[in-house]
Amino acid sequence: MTRAIAQTFDRLKTSGRKAFIPFITAGDPDLEMTIRLVPELERSGADIVELGIPFSDPLADGPTIQRASERALCHGYALPDYLEAVGLIRRKTAVPIVIFSYYNPILRLGLEAFATRASAAGINGVLVTDITPEEASEYRRRMDDYNLDTVFLVAPTSSDQRVAKICECTRGFVYLVSRTGVTGVQQTLSSSIVPMLRRIRQHTGLPVAVGFGISDPDQVRAVWQVADGAVVGSAIVAQIEKESGSADLPARIGTFCRWLTEGGTI
Repeated sequence: MTRAIAQTFDRLKTSGRKAFIPFITAGDPDLEMTIRLVPELERSGADIVELGIPFSDPLADGPTIQRASERALCHGYALPDYLEAVGLIRRKTAVPIVIFSYYNPILRLGLEAFATRASAAGINGVLVTDITPEEASEYRRRMDDYNLDTVFLVAPTSSDQRVAKICECTRGFVYLVSRTGVTGVQQTLSSSIVPMLRRIRQHTGLPVAVGFGISDPDQVRAVWQVADGAVVGSAIVAQIEKESGSADLPARIGTFCRWLTEGGTI
């Protein structure tokens, strides 16, 4: 059976389109708002949604997402709360959801318990930023048992051997990090993206999405010219931070996402 993420990319390819993949931090500003935001993201053009799990030591995240994680952690939420929230989100939308997490929260809950609950909640994929392919055999097996795609990151510094190994372990799509360093808005896209895409495609036929630093319509369109999807995280999370006191926060974030994909003014 074809999984939802693969179906999404197949549908987009057939229609000559590329994926828009927004990232938000679960629980920011609170879980009730997260449950409202995800369906609004789909209405605003999201093809896949990345849902970040707050963690106290976010090594790959820049200041914007670190602040979002701190705001969520202040509520005292834990991983089961986020999984329960996805179950509620599933009553409103079928958009594919990828959990973006560090390994510690998953390990603490337990691989089997996490996979069971994630699958039951309606999650489609998992991206664990700090687990390497060499250490991921048990993790990958458990996720695969529950039809959860395992997405891995390729960095600009990855060797050809490393790229091949990552592609071998990845399901759903390959996530190409656009630059070295942490997440955050950047003014221009790295010149390494196109050469890295060529190298990745030598090892896999999976779609490739580019993220880290994609922050305005020009950059989204530039990524769409060469890759299969564009991931926008910090720019959206920063907008959530800016608009957090607004009663119509989901609508405002929807407007911002439509600006990212369509251009114009906001």
